[in-house]
Amino acid sequence: MDYSDDDGTLYTGSGEENLYSDHTAESDYGTEEDMHNNSTSKRAQLSYVVLKEEDIREHQKAGVEQVSMVLSINQVEAIILLLHYQWSSSKVEDEWFTDEDRVRKTVGILKEHVVDLNNQEVNIECEICFESYLYKEIATVSCGHPFCKNCWTSYITEKINNGPGCLMIKCPEPSCSAVVGQNMIDKLITIEEDKEKYYRYFLRSYVKEGRNNIKWCPSPGCVYAVDFGTTNGTENYDVTCLCSYEFCWNCSEDAHRPVNCDMVSKWITKHIKDNESKNTIWILANTKPCPNCNCHIEKNQGCNRMTCSICNHSYCWICLCTYNGGHTCHKFEGDDETKFKKKRAKKTIDRYMHYYERWANNQSSRLKAMEDLKKLQVVQLKKLSVKQCISQTQLQFTVDAWLQIIECRRVLKWSYSYGYYLPQEERTKKQFFEYLQGEAEVGLERLHHCAEEELQHFVDETDDLSTDFDDFRKKLIGLTKVTKTYFENLVKALENDLADVAVDDCK
Repeated sequence: MDYSDDDGTLYTGSGEENLYSDHTAESDYGTEEDMHNNSTSKRAQLSYVVLKEEDIREHQKAGVEQVSMVLSINQVEAIILLLHYQWSSSKVEDEWFTDEDRVRKTVGILKEHVVDLNNQEVNIECEICFESYLYKEIATVSCGHPFCKNCWTSYITEKINNGPGCLMIKCPEPSCSAVVGQNMIDKLITIEEDKEKYYRYFLRSYVKEGRNNIKWCPSPGCVYAVDFGTTNGTENYDVTCLCSYEFCWNCSEDAHRPVNCDMVSKWITKHIKDNESKNTIWILANTKPCPNCNCHIEKNQGCNRMTCSICNHSYCWICLCTYNGGHTCHKFEGDDETKFKKKRAKKTIDRYMHYYERWANNQSSRLKAMEDLKKLQVVQLKKLSVKQCISQTQLQFTVDAWLQIIECRRVLKWSYSYGYYLPQEERTKKQFFEYLQGEAEVGLERLHHCAEEELQHFVDETDDLSTDFDDFRKKLIGLTKVTKTYFENLVKALENDLADVAVDDCK
């Protein structure tokens, strides 16, 4: 990795080639003829780009060069300004031309302190270790405070090891605001590991603190970022990184289309980050179903007279009886109330378990499908190619089937969180949702069984089954296409919040 010269010129090199990778959110699997023609259709393409590290460095370099040229300053000073203003070139230029002196003082780019170079043999005392040094053994930043190079090195190294704050290191003099530039770091930091750590913070600052439309991929260990543009009028933020991890660019959770980010946040908070005992306690303490419409109500005021916002039914929060002017429930009436509370709590938990178990099961099935796809690509395609005497290209339909399964498992998983939050009193919507979900799930199970069980039969079989394999190919392609259609209908309906539902549509 290259860095910067003493004159403030920035070098951000990398041995890798520059590559921008456009992606689409999902594959659209067509007919066998489409596959042979290598023209598989795609979903509506999203305007996002996956950036490698060298791409980000190029963005940084361009921003630094622009500010340096427009403001007529060296690139080291331009870097300090951009770091302070979170990589906003326009903000830097506006502030600078409004009041340059104020910006210099605020940011820590002071006018250069003039040093007499005619007497370089005079000893100068370091203001940290209080030893005397020749001028050539002393280093200063724009403020001119003298410190020996050893003290500078120790000071900067400690800052680097303390985290990203090292990007804006200030002069060791407590009252001084002058900032240490990259040229000083390149001069004094000789341990390559420390220098690489600094430049790693520098690279990541461009994404973390910079433009709002660039985010790092949240997959552990991934070094790619995503530059997200527009969604062509949709709210689909699902992206696929070069590391193959699929996530929502908007909330950084796993890709969750067609469920929106707010619903995902509620689901994760309720069912993953909290444990079930806390959920149960919260439900018992804070919510009760309206005795008229069964809509869950949270009590957020002191008065026990409740009015349901759905059906306007007035009732007592304590006993759930219809509220009237002289209503009281202070007398102990035996075990009926306790039994009712237990029954209500059990019903609530049973309902939660119904949706959560199916959510978790589809997630588990999806992970297993991803493993099976990898096994297919690494081992089974080669075996099938030899046994059926056809090229692996002609077996692409098996890969497409598994990709469809993986995507459908993801959609089906999140459809259960949607079902959990779907108001129970909206019965028509609920029936239509369950009809679409049921169709999609049945289709997916048929496809999954065919790809998992029937395909394995041809991988393991030693006899010549070319005719049977041709039938299997047609069956798998057909199931892939039909299942895709089911899930397209489900996704479209959920993204539209079941707005087109009609009673006649419900089966």
